[in-house]
Amino acid sequence: MVRMGTLPLRLLALRYGADIVYTEEIVDKKMVRTKRVVNDILGTIDFIDEFDGSVVFRTCNEESSYVVFQVGTSDPELVVKVAKIVEKDVAGFDVNMGCPKEFSIKGGMGAALLKQPDKVKDILTSLVSNIAIPVTCKIRLLPNIEETMDLARTIQSCGVAAIAVHGRTKEERPQHPNNNEAIKKIAHDLSIPVIANGGSKEIDSYEHVLRFRTATGASSVMIARAAQYNSSIFRKEGKLSLDEVIPEYLRLCIEYDNVFTNTKYCVQMMLRDLQETPMGKRLLDSKTEEEIYKIWGLLDYYKKKQEEFKNLSLKLQMTLPSMGHLEPAHKRAKTESTFFSRVCENDDVIKVMIPLRKPYQKHILPKTVLHEHASKAQHRKKINVLASRQQHWLVCTP
Repeated sequence: MVRMGTLPLRLLALRYGADIVYTEEIVDKKMVRTKRVVNDILGTIDFIDEFDGSVVFRTCNEESSYVVFQVGTSDPELVVKVAKIVEKDVAGFDVNMGCPKEFSIKGGMGAALLKQPDKVKDILTSLVSNIAIPVTCKIRLLPNIEETMDLARTIQSCGVAAIAVHGRTKEERPQHPNNNEAIKKIAHDLSIPVIANGGSKEIDSYEHVLRFRTATGASSVMIARAAQYNSSIFRKEGKLSLDEVIPEYLRLCIEYDNVFTNTKYCVQMMLRDLQETPMGKRLLDSKTEEEIYKIWGLLDYYKKKQEEFKNLSLKLQMTLPSMGHLEPAHKRAKTESTFFSRVCENDDVIKVMIPLRKPYQKHILPKTVLHEHASKAQHRKKINVLASRQQHWLVCTP
């Protein structure tokens, strides 16, 4: 779950009953240039990018026996270096061979590996031979079930501990039905555990999780979208309301100093249609952590923890590192003198130029500036949708 699988949401899922949790996919080239730092202020282990000083991956003792590090890679040698960096702080190491996103495929990662069984074998055998923790991988279906089963057998021969299978091809999207029968055939054919994935559309309770497991014949179930909408899906006693879940999530964001943009994004994903409610609109309009925590009555707790962090920072003579960009590099704002946006209206293209009248701040996204401008220009809805789906059309300058 890109931008969702960060420490606060992983911990929340574990507390609600998840057996294991995965990090978001972190690219090998990014991770290999990090250094491991013990963060005594937060009680975490931070892997800090030596190039820009941001935290690429943050973990803690509570999840160390349950968290699986998920990597994006196409390089057998480089991926072993990454595994060696995190090996002592995670429970498992997973290679994402199913991501259909353009940035992943263009880099030879994710679903691009599905048609390269030799490279798959090189990557997995290198990992299994060189690290002490379990190695797993996740794939998607190939157009032909026999091709998929051949690939799964190749993966099994590498000595991996388990394989996750998403029941769609790389061209298919969530609106397409998940191929549970294909997963069932693979699970029946292999001797290693098969983890079923792709069933979030049919999962709205813990009972549905069990039903999906039975339908696929898998040993376990991997949940993404249903868990990002409401992590209490893992509760055997029943799912909780967002009125309970969101404050619990925000408390973890406060305790682990989560970056504002990631916190806001994750709560937006939880709210979904509720973004149109008064509370949802207040979230969309928020520009700082304080504004978000005030909405859910946690501002005093946030201020208290920030004061604790400040005092610990002075006592330990340590600067609290901040989380870095939590999305692919190609989506980040580029350096220019103005914001530009294009809006397609029927067959016409409209260009809007928005000058920045004050210094750019890291917690204010280009989308936020565009959103404010669009509100004044009475084009809020159209441009907001564009900003969500076509972020590469936005540029900004510090």
